[in-house]
Amino acid sequence: MIKATVIAAFYNKIDYLKLVLAGFERQTLKEFELIIADDGSAENVVAEIIKLKSNYSFPIKHIWQEDKGFRKNKILNQAIKKAESDYLIFIDADCVPHRGFVEGHLNFSEKNISLTGRRVNLSQKITSILSEQKVQEGYLEKNFIMQAIDGIFGKSIDVEKGIYFRNKFLLNLFNKKSRGILGCNFSLFKKDLIKINGFDERYEAPSIGEDSDVQFRLELSGVKVKSVNHAAVQYHLYHKLQERPQRNLDLFDEVKKNKLAFTPFGLAK
Repeated sequence: MIKATVIAAFYNKIDYLKLVLAGFERQTLKEFELIIADDGSAENVVAEIIKLKSNYSFPIKHIWQEDKGFRKNKILNQAIKKAESDYLIFIDADCVPHRGFVEGHLNFSEKNISLTGRRVNLSQKITSILSEQKVQEGYLEKNFIMQAIDGIFGKSIDVEKGIYFRNKFLLNLFNKKSRGILGCNFSLFKKDLIKINGFDERYEAPSIGEDSDVQFRLELSGVKVKSVNHAAVQYHLYHKLQERPQRNLDLFDEVKKNKLAFTPFGLAK
């Protein structure tokens, strides 16, 4: 029985996707499916995905849309429609999950609650030495000291967010502080997202549309955000930061002004 659907936003970086899939292969909880939400990857990349889908112990679906620029929210909405589970976990396909990632989200899942985790931002140096085999052997989880040293003397960031706890007392202690939704690491019941009509597809640039906007509208609808830092751990593979354009900020200001939880530009139009 599938207990969760993981939706992974993806575009072209097949080498990173393979590392992410290797991380999901070693999850402590196995009853999940994964949907690759592909925002227009090249033909050769799609062909490779089709070949590798059968290499894993969990079911993988691949949905694709034509490349017309950044349309992450649109493909995420399509993935929601394809999800077989009532519980959705959102990641980016450049974030390798800790082996307890899916279990961490499901252990704290509640109706009318959206869970948000955090991530370690790996340096280019550490990212470059990773392989599928290393990920499957738990290289990232076993080498926290190496990451910590790179955090002090190198370029890894937020290494402390890779500390993993199973103890609920410690988790509750470290998660008293409220945190905003992180678009690459959050989860909720599908019905709570359908209630606000999913992601607003007017956001056609990175940032805000896949997290801040969603959080604002979820909270208007009565859904609260709860942190699962140190339970839903992931490792972000290095890449250059994308631009955060002003038009997203302007659109979000409009959304906040109107105070409407349901977007007419989402799942149902």
